[in-house]
Amino acid sequence: MNIIEQATQRLEELKRAGIDIPWAAVEQAGAGAALKEATAAPANVIAHAAVPAPVRRDGPVLRSKDIHVDMARLAELGYIVPGRERSRWAEEFRAVKRAVLDVIRQPQQKTPRSNLLMVTSALPGDGKTFCALNLALSIAAEVDSSVMLVDADVVKPSVLDRLGVQAEAAGLLDVLSGSVNDLSEVLLKPDSIPKLTLLHAGMPRENATELLASGAMDRLLDELSTRYTDRIVVFDAPPLLLTSEAKALAKKVGQLLMVVRESVTRVEDLTNAYACVESVPNVISVLNGSPLEEAPQGYASGYGYAA
Repeated sequence: MNIIEQATQRLEELKRAGIDIPWAAVEQAGAGAALKEATAAPANVIAHAAVPAPVRRDGPVLRSKDIHVDMARLAELGYIVPGRERSRWAEEFRAVKRAVLDVIRQPQQKTPRSNLLMVTSALPGDGKTFCALNLALSIAAEVDSSVMLVDADVVKPSVLDRLGVQAEAAGLLDVLSGSVNDLSEVLLKPDSIPKLTLLHAGMPRENATELLASGAMDRLLDELSTRYTDRIVVFDAPPLLLTSEAKALAKKVGQLLMVVRESVTRVEDLTNAYACVESVPNVISVLNGSPLEEAPQGYASGYGYAA
């Protein structure tokens, strides 16, 4: 009797003894390894090793909500649309994306929470949401990465409006406050962009700054940064010089994208903004609005970056 016949006989004996060995588990482990274990190990060992304890989940299985995004409208507004022809617009954001991904993927020096990227500016009107959304759309086109875009501008959220989606009531602040028990309840999945997930800012709260600086936020960021190894999380944050929420979030991320508007952002304001983010391990600057060519929605397509 060869080893396979011996293993088969042994499994039949275990089955008659009332010990159920699921074939799915055997196939998943690999036929050779599973059969070898079956012939070599005692019955009580096999019963514990091959049959994982069931995990009970009370209540319905939660999943993100699918939403529709009008891709033609998105393209008309000047945003990157997956599947469209190559453009200088898309190439500029590829350059910014590469700078972000290089930090995440460098093996020699691992930056804590390097896959958590905050996008901000000194003051409103510099194009931070425009850059955050385009960067997320560019990352969503990656083969080996997925992206979550969090509308962390809890004072004036606008990501869903830019996408033409009706704002959801619950979101980030509701998760942090405990009024929403599971993050999956408030996640949104655009139907045409499978590698993009959205998280709305949530209901406005007077203690938004305290929530962003809380232990609950730390636990959420740890979960977001470690749960999926291929995911980059982009936070569209408030302007640094007008709110305290942005400063609180900046202390908790591994990378930051500072959007600077050509001929608009003052040197004094930019200097003060950089002083607010000295704790961030990696800061990238993006020049928005340099007059290289005409572009939609009042933004020129010249973008440059510097570490």
